[in-house]
This record gives sequence, C-alpha cells and structure tokens, in this order.
Amino acid sequence: MLYSPSATEDETQHLLFHNQFISAVRYVGWKKERILGEYPDGKIILVLPEDPKYALKKVEEIREMVDNDLGFQQVQTNVPSQTKTFLFISNDKKVAGCLIAEHIQEGYRVIEEAVPEGSEGEKVMFERQRAWCCSTVPEPAVCGISRIWVFSMMRRRGIASRMIECLRNNFIYGSHLSKDEIAFSDPTPDGKLFATHYCGTSQFLVYNFVSGTRPT
Repeated sequence: MLYSPSATEDETQHLLFHNQFISAVRYVGWKKERILGEYPDGKIILVLPEDPKYALKKVEEIREMVDNDLGFQQVQTNVPSQTKTFLFISNDKKVAGCLIAEHIQEGYRVIEEAVPEGSEGEKVMFERQRAWCCSTVPEPAVCGISRIWVFSMMRRRGIASRMIECLRNNFIYGSHLSKDEIAFSDPTPDGKLFATHYCGTSQFLVYNFVSGTRPT
C-alpha cells in the first residue's frame, strides 16, 4: 500500500490495511482439515462451500485480502456454491497461497504476439506492460481459476504450481485435469507470466473478462 507517513489520515488507513492483512493471513486451523498435500515448507488444504461457517468466513476474509492485493474490483465467482478454495498454509501458520476455482464450460485462447528482440529483462517488462488479446472462438474447458495468489515474500518457491497440481488432481473426483481443460480469469501481468510458464505456452485459455480484448 502506498501512503504518506506524515499524513495522519494516510497513516491511519495504512494501519487498518496492515491489521486486516495480518488478520487474513493468520491461520489457527480447524479440526477437520481436508489436507491434499504436505511439503517441507507447508501444506495445501481444500475448503468447500458445504464446510462449517468458520472455515467459509476465513476463506471470505482471505478472498477480500487477495482481491485488494491483486487490485481486483470484480466480483463473486459465477456459482459460489460450486467453488473450491485451495489454501497453502506455511509452517508458521500463515496463509501463503490461495487458489479459487469454479466450474466453467468454455474458455478463449490467448493470441500469441511476437516479443521484440532485447534482453530477458526487457522481454519480461514488455510482457508485463502489454495488453493481451484472445480468440473469438470458444474452446471446451472444465475448470476456471478465478484467483491465484501467493504472498509476495513466498513467491518463486513453487507454491502456485503446487496449488494447481492439487487442483488438477482434486477438482473432479477420479479425474486428472489436463492443462488444456483449465482457464485463467482475466490474469494480471504477473498472472499472465505465471500461466505462460506453467502451461508451457503463452496461448493458454482465459475466461471471465474484465480488461483486455474481449471476444465478440
């Protein structure tokens, strides 16, 4: 959060923002955790809409914090009663990652554009700044990733990839989703870079457009 320490109102807002963030990422746990994966640096749990109210309240608190961090102004998932929330819990009892997934029927493939010549840093900067466009032809998809977020101090440790792997193994009982069955919701610049890296192509599927070029 950008603020001016010399401005009393800014300082108050910053303190409120800070306290909300600390409250959201604190994880005390609950008795019947649905653990999908355990790792040296933490674990991934799944929260479903039919879970107890205290679990759903925590998910909502995390979602609001994630939306603030990602700069989202949007919206609920398409069918809240069918969402699945994957949380990465660090060893020090903090929510270090969040993935919210929903059932969808189709996505649109991002159109690849040539990246100008230059250094790796320049190419990454170009990818961050440019708008993305997608095809107008819908393709079948099963799972929409509404949000994927990792705490800034915990990035580049494979947390987002591990959450997606858990998603692919647990979204539909007895089935393993392919990368082509997954679409990303209106990715941020960092999200676009991650999806390109994870999917092995910049032509991944997207849905639920807010910015960028919408299909018509």
